[in-house]
Amino acid sequence: MKQIIAATFVLTLVAMPLAAQEDQDLDMQEGFSLMEEGAKLLFRGFMDEMEPALEGFADMAQELEPALEMIATEMGPALMALMSRLDDVRHYEAPEILSNGDIIIRRSPDAPPYEAEADEINEGAEIEL
Repeated sequence: MKQIIAATFVLTLVAMPLAAQEDQDLDMQEGFSLMEEGAKLLFRGFMDEMEPALEGFADMAQELEPALEMIATEMGPALMALMSRLDDVRHYEAPEILSNGDIIIRRSPDAPPYEAEADEINEGAEIEL
C-alpha cells in the first residue's frame, strides 16, 4: 500500500510541472499573438498617417521631373567638368555669389596645396579672368 501511495505521489509531482508548463506555453503563445496583432495595428496606423505625405511627395516629384531633366542634360556636363577639377570637396569653402551673379568657390586656407593634373596645365595659354 505504501508503494502505491508513493508511486501516486511521484506521478503527481511529475505531472504538475508538465501541466503548468503547458499552461505557460499557451499563455506565451497567446501573448505572442497579441504582440503580433499590436505590431500590425501600429504599422497600419503609421501607414495611414504617412499615406497623404507620400501622395504629396509623388505629386511634387511629377511637377519637378521636367526641371530635373533639364538640370541633368544642361548642367550635368558642366558639373562633371567641375568635379573632375576638384581634388576633394572638403578642401573648399561654401560657394559665394557676387552681386553680378558670378559664383566663386574658394579653396580653404587650411587645405593642402592644389596639384593640377598634367593635362590641365597649358603653359603660355591665356587665362580669362
